[in-house]
Amino acid sequence: MERELSIGALARRTGLSVSAIRFYEERRLVRPSRNSGGQRRFARSDIRRLSFVMIAQRLGYTITEIAARLSELPESRTPDAEDWRRLAEGFRAELDQRIALLESFRDRLDGCIGCGCLSLKTCAFHNPDDQAAANGAGPRYLLGDNPVQP
Repeated sequence: MERELSIGALARRTGLSVSAIRFYEERRLVRPSRNSGGQRRFARSDIRRLSFVMIAQRLGYTITEIAARLSELPESRTPDAEDWRRLAEGFRAELDQRIALLESFRDRLDGCIGCGCLSLKTCAFHNPDDQAAANGAGPRYLLGDNPVQP
């Protein structure tokens, strides 16, 4: 098994295009070494690192946010299970908050969300006279406010 991968081999393993890998390299999400011929050589652990980037982006994280998370991993060696556990520990609470918001959005999407539009019949019951607006602008119930109790 190869210890280091060419950019083409890394592209095949991750499903990313070579240009995408170069983009991530420019953003310092991966840091390949160079062989004597000047060709990029990636650590096998970069497969996991780029897989993390791909999933985090699909979850809505920005490159800047992802880079901040990945900066928690050691640069001087291949991250081990304990390194990834520590990164996951910090990430978990934020993911739990996002999951809760997604579930709330899913569960309230077809009803009153406390935005003040009062366009659904249920809004008159859950948010009479737009009482949710007293807590601020936007979809108050999705942002965590409790619906008004009649």
